[in-house]
Amino acid sequence: MQHDLIAQARTWLAEDPDPETRDELAALIDAGDTDELAARFAGTLQFGTAGLRGELGAGPMRMNRSVVIRAAAGLAAYLKAQGQEGGLVVIGYDARYKSADFARDTAAVMTGAGLRAAVLPRPLPTPVLAYAIRHLGAVAGVEVTASHNPPRDNGYKVYLGDGSQIVPPADGEIAAAIAAVGPLAGVVRPEDGWETLGDEVLDAYLARTDAVLGADSPRTARTVHTAMHGVGTSVLTAAFARAGFPEPVLVTEQAEPDPAFPTVAFPNPEEPGAMDLAFATARRAAPDLIIANDPDADRCAVAVPDTSVEGGWRMLRGDEVGALLAAHLVERGATGVFAESIVSSSLLGRIAEKAGLGYEETLTGFKWIARVDGLRYGYEEALGYCVDPEGVRDKDGITAALLVAELASVLKEQGRTLLDLLDDLALAHGLHATDQLSVRVEDLSVIADAMARLREQPPTALAGLAVTSAEDLSRGTDRLPPTDGLRYQLEGARVIVRPSGTEPKLKCYLEVVVPVADAAGLPAARARGAELLAGIKRDLATAAGI
Repeated sequence: MQHDLIAQARTWLAEDPDPETRDELAALIDAGDTDELAARFAGTLQFGTAGLRGELGAGPMRMNRSVVIRAAAGLAAYLKAQGQEGGLVVIGYDARYKSADFARDTAAVMTGAGLRAAVLPRPLPTPVLAYAIRHLGAVAGVEVTASHNPPRDNGYKVYLGDGSQIVPPADGEIAAAIAAVGPLAGVVRPEDGWETLGDEVLDAYLARTDAVLGADSPRTARTVHTAMHGVGTSVLTAAFARAGFPEPVLVTEQAEPDPAFPTVAFPNPEEPGAMDLAFATARRAAPDLIIANDPDADRCAVAVPDTSVEGGWRMLRGDEVGALLAAHLVERGATGVFAESIVSSSLLGRIAEKAGLGYEETLTGFKWIARVDGLRYGYEEALGYCVDPEGVRDKDGITAALLVAELASVLKEQGRTLLDLLDDLALAHGLHATDQLSVRVEDLSVIADAMARLREQPPTALAGLAVTSAEDLSRGTDRLPPTDGLRYQLEGARVIVRPSGTEPKLKCYLEVVVPVADAAGLPAARARGAELLAGIKRDLATAAGI
């Protein structure tokens, strides 16, 4: 077995085009580190609806140039099998380690396969790539990014010509084409022949961002912005300047792209400590709100002044921002369908129903939300908002930031705040309080064991609330295709449990709805909501054995 492993590693080493990963793998072979080699050669990174994502390094279980070349060759073969020979594939990338190399390799493979390739001019937000696909009439798009994953990760996200991310059966067909790729020596990779785009696509995207705002809306909100060491600063500040908002005050320590993400443990605004520098900057600058993008700027986090919390600033939950933007669009007379994933707050459905708008619930991910017929607005609790589906059929942290700033400006002129509008929504629809129990694991079997335990012994009550129904979503429902998840309806609450599709996490999404009679009852309703969420979280962790 050990001899086979070393032989397998030597075969991989012989065709690895990257000097860095070649040296890394050679050192492991020379050291006889069979444990590490076994981990790297335990299989291959699986291509799915999230594309590829994983830790950088040598071997088929890591993200590297060999894996990316195979993925690109499989995607090219799939596109040609779909009759797209000669079609355009547009490629974007973020500022992570190896992103530019992976983008260039993809362009070379596409060109060698008889497709046309165009690469964005520099590291840019993912929504710019999503926009470029339809703008340029491409048959597919690739974004090299690991979004808000740790610094050691990278990823490979695939879109088809409709401008939205792949869903089944395309993911399985592309995965099969990748598996069929032979030795890398047989993958034609010319040195040139693809196009490197100028700023025309970015300029067209920025021109489109204005369309999300009302023609005569106020633009007075003052913001602090952090790009979380990612690629969002230049595009967001350009969009704000075009729209006529005050220039955002930048969190300078996090404004420039840096693949090491030196000031944060995880470059995700939702993670503890990630917003500390933004809060410190806001205490000096006294803005109306804080806007944070994740490293590829497809997500948007919002924080607001709140004297009732320590430090004077409070992060809004994704569900809160999702409801605020929906209420703002309703106020502006939006028509069409509002959509969200099943893990997001049920408040959106109540807002849509009261406004007489269509409403759809989808599986998790914008690959599903973006495909809703007649979509006008879609959001997901993980800080993703699609506010211009005709322009970008994906979440977009730049246009979402513009819309939040517009809403804050409207309220500011009325002497009100985003928190005041949240109170209004609670009075109109009940207080919808949400939280998440998220467990990061080293051993993926912990997640599988927890899911098995909950399937075999589903809880009958959580926080004293009876479980009125328990659904195993792996069987599908009349409205949803199968997915690995569990949904529990309780008296006045809802819980969904699922493994993360992009990180080694078990995620549990909790929501309670507390009726509120009047404004005087809001503090008690919030306290009751927090108490119930804490109880559900505690009891669910016990039931899952985590």
